[in-house]
Amino acid sequence: MAMDNYRILTEPVHDGMSGLAKASADWRRLAHNVEALARVAGVPMMAMVKADAYGHGMVPAARVALEAGAERLGVVTLREAWQLRRSAGLEEAPVMAFFFAPEQPGLAEVVGAGIDVGVSSLPQLEAAAAAGERAGTPARVHLKGDTGMSRGGVAEHEWELFAESAAKLQAAGSVHVAGAWSHMACADEVGHPANAAQKEAFGRFLGAVAAAGLEPEVRHLANSAALIADPETRYDMVRPGIALYGYNPVPGFPVDLRPVLEVRSQVMSVKRLPAGSGISYGHTHVLERDANVALVPLGYADGVPRAASNRAEVYLAGKRRRVIGRICMDQFVVDCGDDAVRAGEPVVLIGAGAQHPDADDWAAWAGTIPNDVLTGLGARIPRLWNRGLD
Repeated sequence: MAMDNYRILTEPVHDGMSGLAKASADWRRLAHNVEALARVAGVPMMAMVKADAYGHGMVPAARVALEAGAERLGVVTLREAWQLRRSAGLEEAPVMAFFFAPEQPGLAEVVGAGIDVGVSSLPQLEAAAAAGERAGTPARVHLKGDTGMSRGGVAEHEWELFAESAAKLQAAGSVHVAGAWSHMACADEVGHPANAAQKEAFGRFLGAVAAAGLEPEVRHLANSAALIADPETRYDMVRPGIALYGYNPVPGFPVDLRPVLEVRSQVMSVKRLPAGSGISYGHTHVLERDANVALVPLGYADGVPRAASNRAEVYLAGKRRRVIGRICMDQFVVDCGDDAVRAGEPVVLIGAGAQHPDADDWAAWAGTIPNDVLTGLGARIPRLWNRGLD
C-alpha cells in the first residue's frame, strides 16, 4: 500500500495549549500493525476504534485501518457508530456498535444507516427488532453469549430461548442475525483454565444458535491477546484493540508491533534546590543532594497517572530522568541532578524510540495496563493528525 499518506504532522496546533503539550500519531505505524496482525490472524478483522481509537483519534484511525486491510470497524456506543457513518469516506464502512440501552433514542436511525448492533439480552433483541420495523429494514444484530466473562451477554440457561427468539424475529423480517460472538476474560494469561472453558462454552453457544436454524455471517471471539496467542479463537473474524496501537498484551508471543502515539511536553521552568528539600504534595520525595529540578506542565488532569508518582521516568535532555514527588493535577517535577537543563527543552512522556518510555512503562509504574494509559490522555493535549485524514 502507498505509505506517503501517513506523514506525521509536526507543525503546531494553534489552540493555546500547543506550546505545552502535543500527542502525535504516526499512521504508518497503525497501518503496519493492521497488516502484521492480519498476517497472524489469517481471517478478516474488525478494527476496534472505540474510545476515540484508544485516545489516538477515531475517525483518522478508522480510515487508516480500513485502507490497511481491516474489513470492519468496532465501537461501543451508538454515538460513536453514528459519528463514523457521518464522516467523509466512512459512509459505507461496515460498523458495529457493541452497546445500547433497550429504550435508547436513535436506535432506529442507526439501524436504518446499516450499522450492526450487538445484543446481549432479550430486551435488547426486542428493541432492535422494533427499531428495524421503524426503520423499514431488518436490524443487523450480533447475538452475544456470556461464555464466562460474567459481564455482557446472555447467560447459558437462556441461550436456547434467545436463539429461538432471534430466529422468529428474523423470519418476521425485523432482524437479520449477522453475527454470534462472545468475549474472553483471561486471554492475556496463556494457559489459564478459563480460556479452555470459554472456548468450550462458545462452541455450545454456537450450537444453540445453529439449532435455532440461524446461520450468522461471522462468528467472533478473539480480542488482541486471543488473536495473537490462540489460533482456536479466531473463527471467522478477530477484534484487535490495543495491539492495533502497538502494544502486545501477550509479549511471550512476539509480533512486530510499533507504538503509534507519541506524547511530548516541554520544561516550563528549572531551579536549583538544596539537599533536604521536600518535593510536591506531602513531601513524598526529599532530595538527598543538591539538584536541578524541572517543572513539566502536565498532570493527572491530562492523563499522567498519579499512581506513577516517584516511579515514572521521562526522556529529557538526552536521557531518562525520574519523576519525583507526587504528580499533581497540572504539573510534575523531574530530577535533573547536576545537568544544566533549560526551560523550553522537549520532554517525551511516551515515545516511539527505544530510549523513550512507552505506554507499557507507564502502565507498570501506575499498576495498570497500557489501554488505561492511552485512553486516559486528556482533552487538553492536542492530537496532531496527518493531513488528508482529519
